[in-house]
Amino acid sequence: MTFEAVVEVRLKAGVADPEGATIHVALCQLGMEQVREVHGGRMFRLSIDADDPETARRIATTAASGLLANPVLEDYTVEVSDRSSGGVAAEHGVVPQIRP
Repeated sequence: MTFEAVVEVRLKAGVADPEGATIHVALCQLGMEQVREVHGGRMFRLSIDADDPETARRIATTAASGLLANPVLEDYTVEVSDRSSGGVAAEHGVVPQIRP
């Protein structure tokens, strides 16, 4: 079975986000003063062959913690869905950081 995992990586609270700050200034200059904050981040879509959603989530979480996110500076979320049915197969939320 093929699952799709979406991994969203973002800076931890308190870490400077110059990209977000620059975009915020630009949006205000374009007349969008209603935008209060902008935070940059990255999104990865993984197609994963696995027997069940839990295995797919475990693989995506391992990829996120081991390569896609820098655990010192970034947090990440993992959402897994069954590509054949389009349904969400696992809750999304902040995945606890794995510390050595």
